Amino acid sequence: MIKGTPELIAGRRETIINACETLYQTMSFKEITLMEIGKLLPFSRPTIYNYFQTKEEIFLALFEREYDRWNEELESILQRHDSMTGEELADAVARSLENRPQLLKLLSMNNYDMEAESRRELLTAFKTSYGRSLHLFRALLEKFCSGMSAAEIQSVIYVFFPFMFGIHPYTSVTEKQRAAMVDANVRFVYQSVYDVVYNCLIRLLKA
Repeated sequence: MIKGTPELIAGRRETIINACETLYQTMSFKEITLMEIGKLLPFSRPTIYNYFQTKEEIFLALFEREYDRWNEELESILQRHDSMTGEELADAVARSLENRPQLLKLLSMNNYDMEAESRRELLTAFKTSYGRSLHLFRALLEKFCSGMSAAEIQSVIYVFFPFMFGIHPYTSVTEKQRAAMVDANVRFVYQSVYDVVYNCLIRLLKA
């Protein structure tokens, strides 16, 4: 059992997640280790094991936090508007994801391994935040797309959420990747996160 006040426990857990987040800005998942994370902490590295057993668990907690932050934006869209056209809804959701580049980056990772290397209680906490995203997205469709049937709404969800896994690779490209595309003679038009999400939703909502 972890010793300390709830505030201390929550604060240290957040500090560990923040350290992982900082490293993830400049390093890949493969490069980041518990030792690297420990170097950024104001307390000893072994303390990490009081909260997380693997780096996958830390990344899962970061992932959970990103979903929570996106959920706040989805909730705000839901509460701020009495009505929205399909175009306005697509615009609002596209802007919400444009604001969450780290969520999109995490989505592009091998989430199967991340979840497999995490304890059930932490995976359940993550799935709760993910489930909240599904609930809020469904609520947006039900409120602002009243002409859609329950089956149509479910279809949109089943297309859009898997689609999100590919947004980052299509919108965040390194110079080496660009050069390789040119070398391979692949004609590819690069778009922003906003453009990719907006265009996808417009087609889904009008289908």
